[in-house]
Amino acid sequence: MTAVAPRGRVFTGVRLVILVAFVVVFLIPVYVLLVTSFKPLTEADPGQAWNLPVTWTAEAWRVAWEKLAPGLWNSVLLAVPGSLLSCALGSMNGYVLSKWRFPGADVLFTLFLFGMFIPYQGVMIPLVQLLVGLNELTGLQGVFYGGIPGLVLAHVVYGIPICTLIFRNYYVTIPDELIEASRVDGAGMLRTYWSVVLPVSAPAIAVVVIWQFTSLWNDFLFAVFLTGPQSWPATVMLNNIAGAQATPYSQQMAAAILSSIPTMLIYVLLGRFFMRGLMAGALKG
Repeated sequence: MTAVAPRGRVFTGVRLVILVAFVVVFLIPVYVLLVTSFKPLTEADPGQAWNLPVTWTAEAWRVAWEKLAPGLWNSVLLAVPGSLLSCALGSMNGYVLSKWRFPGADVLFTLFLFGMFIPYQGVMIPLVQLLVGLNELTGLQGVFYGGIPGLVLAHVVYGIPICTLIFRNYYVTIPDELIEASRVDGAGMLRTYWSVVLPVSAPAIAVVVIWQFTSLWNDFLFAVFLTGPQSWPATVMLNNIAGAQATPYSQQMAAAILSSIPTMLIYVLLGRFFMRGLMAGALKG
């Protein structure tokens, strides 16, 4: 026992050192972002990236906020409804494909999965044509093509395969006896979904919300092609923060931190459900 205890402490110490080393390496970019964001433009250059500011100033944060605020609001209008719609559609699809079997269900699920492997670049031209056609059909110029609603539609449709897969694999773990008991009690498909399945779906909902919110918030390609200047989200606005004669590194660093805060908050608030929901159904699904 006396020999084993010191060996265990050594292993624990080694693991702790390794973890601390990984944390330090992970936080190095965060350190550069923070210290550079508080530097005046005269100090903010790559040659002084590791140095603390000689003169601390929040001017870069003020300018970054003024330039980025419209894009942040557009990103909220994009990510929040897009995540909720993707979650609702994925949940209903996963429920039907896992608990209400019908002829051809497996073929339909396979077709859903094929959608995960279609690259963005491969659908850009037909997607633009579709959204332009919706503008002409509805008479709402600048709404579908050129506006946030069209960008939300594109991401929701593109997110259906992965959202369906996550919910379907999670719902497979729900005992079939619960569904059968609800049928015996006279509950139909929607009543069973609302009263039995949805209340236990929190882990899967957290996974889908995190996944879709991050995807929508960080989108750049769709945003550049499908929206106009008035509807640009934070990623496009962040790309446009650049000077004509010199690059305003402090403003770019401050803007990068501001644009990353929402996704970090989502992970902090829902992170404890993430792995639980992601791994649910891994053996049965």
